[in-house]
Amino acid sequence: MKSEMENSLRQTLLESLLRQGFTLADGQLVPPDPSCKDNIRQLYAHLRTERLQEAGSWLLSVEGKVLPYFANGPEVDVERIRPRLELVDTKFKADLFRYASLLWSVPVSAGYGRRMRFLVFDEHNNKLIGLFALGDPVYNLRVRDQWIGWDVPEKNERLYHVMDAYVLGAVPPYSYLLGGKLVALLTASDGVRDMFRERYTRQPSVIRKVVREPHLVLLTTTSALGRSSLYNRLSVDGREIFISLGFTEGWGHFHFSNGTFEQVKTYLREMGDPVVERYKYGGGPNWRFRVVKRCLAHLGLSPDLLHHGIKREVFAVPLATNAREFLRGEEAEPVYYEASKDWLFNYFRDRWLLPRAARDQRYQTFNRESVRLSHWLNKEE
Repeated sequence: MKSEMENSLRQTLLESLLRQGFTLADGQLVPPDPSCKDNIRQLYAHLRTERLQEAGSWLLSVEGKVLPYFANGPEVDVERIRPRLELVDTKFKADLFRYASLLWSVPVSAGYGRRMRFLVFDEHNNKLIGLFALGDPVYNLRVRDQWIGWDVPEKNERLYHVMDAYVLGAVPPYSYLLGGKLVALLTASDGVRDMFRERYTRQPSVIRKVVREPHLVLLTTTSALGRSSLYNRLSVDGREIFISLGFTEGWGHFHFSNGTFEQVKTYLREMGDPVVERYKYGGGPNWRFRVVKRCLAHLGLSPDLLHHGIKREVFAVPLATNAREFLRGEEAEPVYYEASKDWLFNYFRDRWLLPRAARDQRYQTFNRESVRLSHWLNKEE
């Protein structure tokens, strides 16, 4: 019985990888060419289908309420766009955030540990421009740690002052107007930092249960599809807002989340392997990686299957002039940049929005019915 279970799971995993675009060469699985963004989208296609199917009944229950918050093209007046930043603090806002995030071809993470979600509306018409979410950063990120220059004790003490933008983007028709750049810039606004301080003042940390002064001094984010065209050269008045730190090494577990991770956990429980029960709150990515790696070892499959080959570009967004010095413990207080929402938007408006609107009028003919997810869901079924 055990060998039958192992053979079945081994076959399931290999077939899933082949469907995602991996190929067999000399008996070894080879990841698809990560330089082609369509290949990367194919890797995520099964996971996106799974996410939509899981959300099916919820999606149908909220679609009629949230869809009117997506603008039709004629409702967008480029000259009168004004962003309004709102924290997700009601059920309706949470539904709108979730619905919008399901539009992404690369499914978004749920985040780990501390989480703050934001919606960006157009003040003129009350329609959704985009969204972003901040969550606890991963513990091990080589290019970030090298850029900061901290040692392990410093990181253990001060990683608390870093957050990761694990969701970030614009929705159409604002995405045609480079709205993603506006949303990215707003992550560095004073308002976000102020809301972080309000949320976490006198709140104990998740893992160490220590109450600390909530100084948000650094954001990180990674591109979804290799080298980023959204964040590169994203500067305001000569200040580089998003600083490219390099690339991840192309290892991970997401390609084992396409309907197979639950089977992996079930198998390890049958094997009596304790790794499957060692999840700690805030440690999701590392735990999932260890679970999949242990399963591959039990099945006699190479751990190299965890190398999906997608090297995501990593960016840092310093919110203080001395962010690195503060994170290394060399300076006691951060010296924050001043970056109001209006200042960031006015620069975006002149630098990107108006020139783009003049040369690309696709936004004017956009119909929000094209983002109705129930149509896509029915097609998949």
